[in-house]
Amino acid sequence: MKAITKIMVACDLSKYSKETLEYAAHLAEKLQAELIIVNVINQRDIDIILKVAEGQFDRSIETYVEKSAEEYVKRVKEERTREIEKLIKATSPENLSVKKIFKTGVPFQELIRAVEEEEPNIMVMGRKGRSDLAGVLFGPVAEKMFRCCPVPLLSVRPENK
Repeated sequence: MKAITKIMVACDLSKYSKETLEYAAHLAEKLQAELIIVNVINQRDIDIILKVAEGQFDRSIETYVEKSAEEYVKRVKEERTREIEKLIKATSPENLSVKKIFKTGVPFQELIRAVEEEEPNIMVMGRKGRSDLAGVLFGPVAEKMFRCCPVPLLSVRPENK
């Protein structure tokens, strides 16, 4: 078995993220591995902004709409960076090597792309994310990741309280 030196964790800042990140951080600490946190800004959200703006304005302000979408992505990255920093501080040992990656696109595709680019030995994610669909064992992103992830995938289950 290959040594685990890089652990990637999907962090969508849902209510499951703290527990998932905490698990991945402790695993990274025990294995003395680098922790790579990936957050994906969903392209669907950006498309909605563009569609709303497109419906309200004429073509002469197309540049404004594109700028608004870019500003949205920038603002979301800044907000999520602060939230992830809080989670890291609350869940991770101080001496842990942590890298943060932000992607924009279809969450499942961007997570696979991140795995391919960073080449972690294992991927950690929660069983459900932001959508939290009632009665569903795995969210749509987790389900696709289990089918297609090129590295072993660890699913963190919420503790029964």
